[in-house]
Amino acid sequence: MTTEAKHMSTHGASEIVAHVEDLTVDFPTPQGTVHALRGVSLEIRSGEIIAIVGESGSGKTVFGLSLLGLLPLTSRPTVRGRVLVAGVDMLSAGPAAQRAARRISLGAVFQDPLTSLNPTMRIGQQVKERGITADRALANLHEAGVPEPSRRFGQFPHELSGGLRQRAMIAMAVGAAGTRGANRREAAAGAVTGANGGPRLIVADEPTTALDVSVQAQVVLLFDRIRREHGCSVVFVTHDLGVAASIADRIAVFYAGRIREIGQAADLLLHPHHPYTRDLLASRLSIEDIYADSIAGDPPDARAEPTGCAYAPRCRNAQSDCVLNHPPLHPRQPGRQSGAVACFHTVIEEEQKLRSLPPPSTTTVALPQNGEPVLELQHVSKTFATREGRFGLRKQELHAVDDVTFAVPAAGSVALVGESGCGKTTTLRIATGLLRPDHGDVRWAADAGRPQLVFQDAGSSLTPWMKIGPQIVERLRSRGVSRTDRPEKVAEALSLVGLDPRVADARPRDLSGGQRQRAAIARALASDPRVLICDEPVSALDASLVIRVLELLESLQERLGVALLVVTHDLAVARRIADEVVVMYRGRIVEHGHTDQVFGNPAHPYTQGLLAAIPTTEPGRLAPVLEGEPPALTGKLQGCPFASRCRYVRDRCLVEAPPLYAESLDRASACHFYKEVIAQGKSDALSIEAAAQTPGTEAGRH
Repeated sequence: MTTEAKHMSTHGASEIVAHVEDLTVDFPTPQGTVHALRGVSLEIRSGEIIAIVGESGSGKTVFGLSLLGLLPLTSRPTVRGRVLVAGVDMLSAGPAAQRAARRISLGAVFQDPLTSLNPTMRIGQQVKERGITADRALANLHEAGVPEPSRRFGQFPHELSGGLRQRAMIAMAVGAAGTRGANRREAAAGAVTGANGGPRLIVADEPTTALDVSVQAQVVLLFDRIRREHGCSVVFVTHDLGVAASIADRIAVFYAGRIREIGQAADLLLHPHHPYTRDLLASRLSIEDIYADSIAGDPPDARAEPTGCAYAPRCRNAQSDCVLNHPPLHPRQPGRQSGAVACFHTVIEEEQKLRSLPPPSTTTVALPQNGEPVLELQHVSKTFATREGRFGLRKQELHAVDDVTFAVPAAGSVALVGESGCGKTTTLRIATGLLRPDHGDVRWAADAGRPQLVFQDAGSSLTPWMKIGPQIVERLRSRGVSRTDRPEKVAEALSLVGLDPRVADARPRDLSGGQRQRAAIARALASDPRVLICDEPVSALDASLVIRVLELLESLQERLGVALLVVTHDLAVARRIADEVVVMYRGRIVEHGHTDQVFGNPAHPYTQGLLAAIPTTEPGRLAPVLEGEPPALTGKLQGCPFASRCRYVRDRCLVEAPPLYAESLDRASACHFYKEVIAQGKSDALSIEAAAQTPGTEAGRH
């Protein structure tokens, strides 16, 4: 065992499910060899959840793919080291043995379930693809927290929300592996199942990315329950330290293809020793701290081979020895099994301060008036025809958007928030003209032109075989920009979003996630829009890149006067970037108002529940789940759509749907008892503030 592997090991008699030793992965490219992993050693114990965190390009996903034996062979990677999973070497074993291990011992939940699921097959067919019965497949969907599993059984992936697609992937990962047992060939290959017949190890690559806070909390709880009930281990790859804090037993911090710090989650989060870990925590945007600092500088070029510490150019503690020598992993605290850190000059931080929501404003602030609206939706509704039932035989109408009205003022910003399936993206598509509403009107200002859309996944929205420059030129051509002026305009568009003009000659696959998102914004700006519509523009980015993209959007708004309509599941992002917030539930607006007022003291119980479900970096804190599921979008609904999940529910709520009550000049709420909701919110805020000022209480200790 290498020196690093010894530091990775922990005491105890727990069985080792996966043993990674000195794993090195290089990818040859025309621009040079990309060093994705540089000698990673790690052991994963039975029944533990280990979170892998770090910025884009740190090697997290390559590490997960190595465990699964799914490194892309088309890229001709050079791989060294050992990756033993349930007794099978996923690097040197033959294809049959690797397939057997994946089939019996491993489960996988990938980052984007829409591209991972087969778009031509119904969900039920995919869950039972490995030979289980339809009843077993339905049970798996139910176990994975999929509501109305018999209805979802007959639907296609595109008919499900992001959260439901992710849960369907989890049902496949947990229920399919090991359900048929190992046949003779698989048994000979050494593949074994978990304690209860399921997989021994699940690799989850960003399983909560792009999910709203409520569904995110449900998925985190689901993984925790799966670990306890099936006895399997989970490698949880994530860029969200809040999610890692809530679920992980241990956390491994990756940077430039190496582990920089690893330890028990509580110890590492409260007492980070590596400057990079500290900076990751400081750059995390939260509802309480919307002006977190991004990490200075950029990650190193993965094609370069640094002589010293790769983090030295960005580190405030760097000294001469950091530039000349690479720091090896050594115990975080000598004499204690508390993990390891790769740093010559560790910094022991004070405990991370846990903060409550700021007290609500006592003043009434009118919504910003920045002139005439550049985009306006009036009483917009949209219904889709769908098929229900196990085999999709029953036709139904799905009410995706129901009587939605709001406006985006010139140079203003509006955020649409809510759970998956609440109608945010459909509303956005109607606003851009990609969908026609069944009822209502969409109005654009005469001089605004068509709004430009920035999609959630820039990697998918950018044409993969085209260079970035020609993709921007397409937009310039549609504006009538002359051929001679186009190169200058391309360079100008890239510089505007902070990219080197040489990026014009790169293809999307050559760029990092943050660079692709900036390139997508540059392409949208080439059309010279007055309205920029962003669908989850930062959901797939790590914390530091989130800050940079938000700063970019704010800068564009200030310099160019561009209005923003942003769909996001991240309430901290909404609070940072938006003047107004529109909270949607089951296709309807349930609260709308000035951002500080809505988040400072919400006037709807649904908004209260969303805020409570936000993960923090408090170790082991499982965010409270918004109990229940939204009612089905099919069929008629009597009364308040939130009544079945509401703690303020009364008889009136069951029979009378609440209109949007104008609570004040700066917000409206679709709740019959919004005054009680506001009063309760103020009471809760005062209780938290009093507890924080009282020595000896739990809040006071924090």
